[in-house]
Amino acid sequence: MSKSILTEIRPKLRSDIGVTYPKLSIIVAKSRNNVIGRDGDLPWRLSSDLKHFKRVTLGKPCLMGRVTWESLPFALPGRPNLVLTRDEGYAAKQAEIFHDMMDMIGRGFELAGQMNVDEVILMGGAQLYARLLPFCDKLYISDVDAVIDGDAHFPVISAFDWQLIREEMAPKSEKDDYPFTIREYLRKNST
Repeated sequence: MSKSILTEIRPKLRSDIGVTYPKLSIIVAKSRNNVIGRDGDLPWRLSSDLKHFKRVTLGKPCLMGRVTWESLPFALPGRPNLVLTRDEGYAAKQAEIFHDMMDMIGRGFELAGQMNVDEVILMGGAQLYARLLPFCDKLYISDVDAVIDGDAHFPVISAFDWQLIREEMAPKSEKDDYPFTIREYLRKNST
């Protein structure tokens, strides 16, 4: 898959200042050792990060793999849920199911155009992050200040490819198992 293939399937968004294209963005919470999951679930309780997740994703198409979908207690309200699986017989209420990654991404871009939003959000899991990170334009990373045992990991990002544009610290609290820092990155030379 090349960047040009993604460019071909991105719809144009109308705006008062011209035409823009939706970004493919990642949202993830990861530990210092890049763990993002354990046994199909999150390895921590971070209420403040879940609120951040909702603020970023609400009203935008959300792409995910089947394991991520099955880890949710319910379909994410207020945003289209698009799920990728290899299982041809898989069905899920309140989600669109895809068996081809490019079809899922294309549908995400189509929905972003219809909804007039500027990004499509990839929210997991580890396999999709690894495959699509080279094609993403923006990252929302919650860096959890802990070393965690787990079986799902986020790829290492390179400072050569990404520019930090925002940083916000969140302390450990009664509802947050660990302190964490929300960081937003834009791809350098992103078009």
